[in-house]
Amino acid sequence: MELHDVWFALIAVLWIGYFFLEGFDFGIGVLTKLLARGQKERRVLINTIGPVWDGNEVWLLTAGGATFAAFPDWYATLFSGFYLPLLLILVCLIVRGVSFEFRHQRDDERWQRNWEHAIFWTSVIPAFLWGVAFANIAHGVPIDADKEFTGSVLTLLNPYAILGGLVTLVLFTFHGAVFASLKTVGDIRVRARKLAGVLGAVAVLLALVFLVWTQLHDGNARGLVAAVVAALTLVGAVVMIKLGREGWSFALSGIAIAAAFALLFLSMYPDVMPSSTRDAWSLTVSNSSSSPYTLKIMTWVAGFMTPVVVGYQAWTYWVFRKRIGTQHMPAGH
Repeated sequence: MELHDVWFALIAVLWIGYFFLEGFDFGIGVLTKLLARGQKERRVLINTIGPVWDGNEVWLLTAGGATFAAFPDWYATLFSGFYLPLLLILVCLIVRGVSFEFRHQRDDERWQRNWEHAIFWTSVIPAFLWGVAFANIAHGVPIDADKEFTGSVLTLLNPYAILGGLVTLVLFTFHGAVFASLKTVGDIRVRARKLAGVLGAVAVLLALVFLVWTQLHDGNARGLVAAVVAALTLVGAVVMIKLGREGWSFALSGIAIAAAFALLFLSMYPDVMPSSTRDAWSLTVSNSSSSPYTLKIMTWVAGFMTPVVVGYQAWTYWVFRKRIGTQHMPAGH
């Protein structure tokens, strides 16, 4: 295995880690409208991710930076061809972060309600667009001999990609509902479990169609294993939440997300961005990678820094592991 193969696998792990973690806090953002009843319950939901949401986004920054350094041609084609949807995701992430910080700065109902609207929409839009983007990356987009994207925004809005967006939106919201039931107490916990059961059933239906479609179009033996794991763990997560086993359900829903995105990476390897125009014009791990010396230096840096990042994030989750409820919300803003 060459270093560019190793870095393809590492980048896949970074993206999977991002969606495992950011998935549930996107879901919490969506649930501020679907689940919460009143101001206090919205505060409870926001506080479940308050200590961790910004740490989760470290995985996105690292994945983007690693792609730029290890596969500059992949990065250039991806970010130029997907410029508008990625820009919209970036704007949403900025506004979302600002919303968390600004919402509680004034004890004014209209002020807080506007920022809560922002939290909801800036959670819905990225959750949908990430699915659209990765479905297109794995399925193939028009790329010419100069490694340039030749399509348009409308090219990205094809039926397969839209289905991918719906899958990630519903799956992340289900993941968030399970997390809410795991982190809260009282009536909101009971309602989160019930809603998670409904969302899980919808997620299973959409995901099965998407997994089968992916396997039929781009499938291989490795992808088949990932597809089966994704399907079984997602069904298991729904069963566990109905049995009241929130911890098991959260672990299984996270594995389902990881396996689904692993399927996308496995289905396109050794390509990093398949060309739907001509197979010979696809970007691969070999024709789009940096020099071996660059990859070697990156490997040493990653070997040192990755355990540090994983360690401090694990410590953060351990410190803030307690459940919370409306009784823990202080009076005032």
